[in-house]
Parts: sequence; structure tokens; C-alpha cells
Amino acid sequence: MSAAADSLNDRLVVIGTGCAGIELAFSARNAGWTGPITLIGEEPDNPYQRPPLSKAFLTGEAAAESLQLRTAALYKSSKIDLQTGVRAVSIDRETKTVSLGDGTATPYDRLVLATGGRARPLPAAEADAAAASNYFYLRTMADSAGIRARLTPGESLVIVGGGYVGLEVAAAAVKRGMRVTVLEAAPRVLARVTAPIVSGFYEKVHREAGVEILTGEQVESFALSQDGQRIAEVSCASGRRLSADLVVAGIGLLPNAELAAQCGLAVDDGIVVDAGLRTSDPDIFAIGDCTRYFSTIYGRLVRIESVPSALEQARKAAGLLCGKAVRPDAVPWFWSDQYDLNLKMVGLSSGYDHLVLRGSLEQHSFSAFYLADNRVLAVDTVNRPVEFNLSKRLIAEHIPVDATLLADEAVPLKHLLEAGQNQPG
Repeated sequence: MSAAADSLNDRLVVIGTGCAGIELAFSARNAGWTGPITLIGEEPDNPYQRPPLSKAFLTGEAAAESLQLRTAALYKSSKIDLQTGVRAVSIDRETKTVSLGDGTATPYDRLVLATGGRARPLPAAEADAAAASNYFYLRTMADSAGIRARLTPGESLVIVGGGYVGLEVAAAAVKRGMRVTVLEAAPRVLARVTAPIVSGFYEKVHREAGVEILTGEQVESFALSQDGQRIAEVSCASGRRLSADLVVAGIGLLPNAELAAQCGLAVDDGIVVDAGLRTSDPDIFAIGDCTRYFSTIYGRLVRIESVPSALEQARKAAGLLCGKAVRPDAVPWFWSDQYDLNLKMVGLSSGYDHLVLRGSLEQHSFSAFYLADNRVLAVDTVNRPVEFNLSKRLIAEHIPVDATLLADEAVPLKHLLEAGQNQPG
């Protein structure tokens, strides 16, 4: 086990106050950790949920208070020392201290890195447009609030990136009456995570809602207003030029692994951890979007950007720290809300050799199953919560399926699951 019962009175320090860090702290306390627990976060706000930033908070349907992960009173009653608005600048593994940006140092016996990630910068913006008042990434509550305040009917929004974040912002903005253009460098939207038929479905839905989607388009530069304070025009490599009142870039996430690298921990597209979520230092753990770990479900190293996965890792690490039994790997899943579409994606589709569609694209109710031979690797479900839940078991338990029967809606998915469980071997 990662921590013996006699170490439960040690000092536990968590760097990162996203969902992973907060869940780890409270789970450890609930699992029997009696020693001091310190949470260190760079953002000044009380720790909050990030998914609503491109969904309900962006549209004004959710207030900032509703996004809080825990109330201030709960940190106090759980004896968790929450330190916000302070940055961890270095880790000294020999003295077991974390140096902070305010000049102080915090000692630890066990350290957990839950540093998350940051928005991948857009190269075209690095020169001067990044400081423009109408240019945004979407990672923090301040980012979302800034975008929301500028969703003005009749004005033009250019979104760079046709992934989850870009399409969610597009849906929110077009509902507000904005003229929205999405620029995607790949040949289709959601290209990294979905099959062409699912990409085509989402492109069609957005275009019908009034969004202009331009694929195979890369941003080359921005033209600023005469006072240099705002982006006035977006220039593409194709020669296309677009006027813009607001620009939002969403081209992916970079793991915050610098602290780990600086103190000599193994880093490879994230902080490398073992099956017990330990780094190359047995007293330092890492969880969430910043980690690269071996998936027992897929038999390879993965880095998952997913709130449910981050929460699962936090609970697993908390249990290990408190000497509990190891939690098995959970199947990663993700979700995206756009218009009346609830997209839930479970599993990782990389390596699939054929796709099975179940349901109707026209009726906005379907599931897309990614198979390798007769094994389901991943499933995209749109407005199909029951099939989403059953698909988790298909993937986690490596249950074989017949592709022909899978496509037949007359055959309940539950029956296929039960039949596969009963197969020998």
C-alpha cells in the first residue's frame, strides 16, 4: 500500500484547487487522514467547477456561487487549510517543502500534484494580439465572465478551434444572436475524438443554427484596431479575412507539469505516475489532467482530460494514502451540451477498425460504437443516457458483441451485454 496507517497524522499538501485537488483533500479526510491537510491554489476564487464555464455559466443560466465545489464553511469544519491566490513556485524534495510565490514555504510529508492544465496558446496570437481586450481563451471563471459580457446580438464572433469548447461557445453565442464563425484547422470538427459521421452530424446541427463552420482553415495573423487595443480582423492562411468583434481560441490543453519537471520527477506529456498514482518520488502523487498513467483497460499509457476521471483518480489516491484497497480503473468519459443535444462519450476510440451506428441522426438520438474486432473501445451517445450507462460496462468488462445485432435497435443493448457475459473465455 502507498501509505501505512501510522502515517495518517502526517502533513498532506495538495497543489491545485480544481476538482481533483478538492476531491482528494476531502476524500482523504473522510478515509481517515487525521493530520494537517493544506490546499494551495493559484486562482483567487473559492474553488469551482470548470465544465459549466462553457455551458450554463457562459449562457447566464448558472451563477458563480452555484459552481463552488465546497462551501467555505465545509473547509473549516473538515480542518482543511485552503490557500487561494498563491502560486507554488518550486518543490524541494530533500527538505520536503513547497516554496510559494508570497515568499513562504510549506512543509509536507506527502505531496499531491493536482496542477491540471492550461489553454494551449494560439501561435498567431503570441506576438501582440494576446493582450487585446476582445481576445479570450476559456479556462477560468474570469475568462468565461469576460466572454459572457461580450456576447452581443448582431456582433461577430470568430472561434478558433472546433473542439468541445469551441462548439459549446458557438452554441451559446448564436443563441444570443451573434454572427458566429468557427475556424478549424483539421478537415472536420471534433476530429481528434469522433468518427467522421459524428463530426458531420455536429457540423450540420451548427450550420442549421446559423453558425458558419470553415474547416481546413488556419489562422495566420490578427489585425488590430487603430488604437492597438482590440482585434479587428482575423487573417487565414487561405487568404480569407474575417472581421471580428470578439475572438475566442480553444485549441486544446497543455498539462501543467513544470513544477514536477523542475524538481526532477519523470514527465512525458504530463507527470508520469504508476498504478498507485505515485510519481518517481514515492512521497509525491499526481492526479487529474496533468498525469500520464498506464490504463489497465486499454493496456497503454494515457493522459485523460476529463472531470470524471480526475475525480476517480482523486478518490483512488486518497484511499491509497490512507492504506485502503486499490480502486480499479474506471472507464473515462466526457460530456458536452450543445443546443438540445447531450453528448456523452465513454472510452477511448483510438485503434478502432469499424463503427456501428445505432439510432437516428435525423431524430438527434443515436449511439456510435467504436469497435476493434468484436470489442467495444468507445461509444458516443447523443440523447441516449441508458445506452451510455450500459456502454460503460461493455468497455470496462471487455464484453464481446455482435456488430450486426448491435446495429439492430430491435435488440435491446442490455440483452447484448448479458449475452456477451455468458460467452466462454
